Amino acid sequence: MAFATPDQYAEMLDRAKAGGFAYPAINVSSSQTINAVLQGLQEAGSDGILQVTTGGADYFAGHTIKNRAIGAIAMAEYVKRVAASYDITVAVHTDHCPKDALDSFLLPILAASEEQVRAGGAPIFHSHMWDGSAVPLDENIQIASELLPRLHNINAILEIEVGVVGGEEDGVKHEGSNEALYTTVADVAKAVETLGLGEKGRYISALTFGNVHGVYKPGNVKLRPELLGEIQEGIKAQFGTGDKPLDLVFHGGSGSTDEEIATAVSNGVIKMNIDTDTQYAFTRSVAGYMLGNYEGVLKIDGEVGNKKQYDPRAWGKVAETAMAARVVEATKQLGSAGRSQKA
Repeated sequence: MAFATPDQYAEMLDRAKAGGFAYPAINVSSSQTINAVLQGLQEAGSDGILQVTTGGADYFAGHTIKNRAIGAIAMAEYVKRVAASYDITVAVHTDHCPKDALDSFLLPILAASEEQVRAGGAPIFHSHMWDGSAVPLDENIQIASELLPRLHNINAILEIEVGVVGGEEDGVKHEGSNEALYTTVADVAKAVETLGLGEKGRYISALTFGNVHGVYKPGNVKLRPELLGEIQEGIKAQFGTGDKPLDLVFHGGSGSTDEEIATAVSNGVIKMNIDTDTQYAFTRSVAGYMLGNYEGVLKIDGEVGNKKQYDPRAWGKVAETAMAARVVEATKQLGSAGRSQKA
């Protein structure tokens, strides 16, 4: 049960929505970072999502080869094998895929999943993100409408972005007016008119409320998580639905306060992407280890160093444990700690 079936993934999202909490979706780029996320989720007693960007997938395949579709598939297979030893349930997701990466990333992975499903298996990934935030809204929705039935047919879920998350993540960079960082009810209504509200296939929506990818100091970015509640109410009124008709995703959350996160979750966020903070936790611990064991990890003045200290497993364990601690913190902020399906 550690690697979710498609139905179990859908149940995870339903549980989060009904229970008023969200899952951390952690970006990974190596077996070490995968192990760190699994360690953190296990320690927290939380289910969760591991996700990979185009750049992360390039790295998985070998940084000189950069076959991102193969790299992503290898990442998913690794998670599936290793997660079987853990007492939590996890899913895998492909993160930000802009238009110019569709042919090298999302589409070949989707084709591989379709072939696997036709042979009686499950899709390779539980969900995929189409990032159409850099193209006009009509084109964004049109491409989403082409992807949605293909994902629905293999029992996978689509993630869309309506609005613009500022900053940069793995080469996907957005700059523009501050107004572009705040999604409107009209924008979302336009998407719903085409994509429906689940009857044509399930999708989750990354709406923007001032979010920026990367690192920023508190106060430099003005988040308005209450906007998500306003959009939910607007869609409810326009389409005659129940409360919180949209399943929402929080992007660009580094530096967010506990209150901002709690408000976003209360307004329907069920998945929060985490990358910058866990990257820093991993690398900061490596830097501390190297500086603290300087004479052991380097062969200085004709000495031989200390093999036990420069063995990559020695500092790797430190880095994984530090990153795992940041994952635990995220589960507590999002309310998923202690709520694993297997807990």
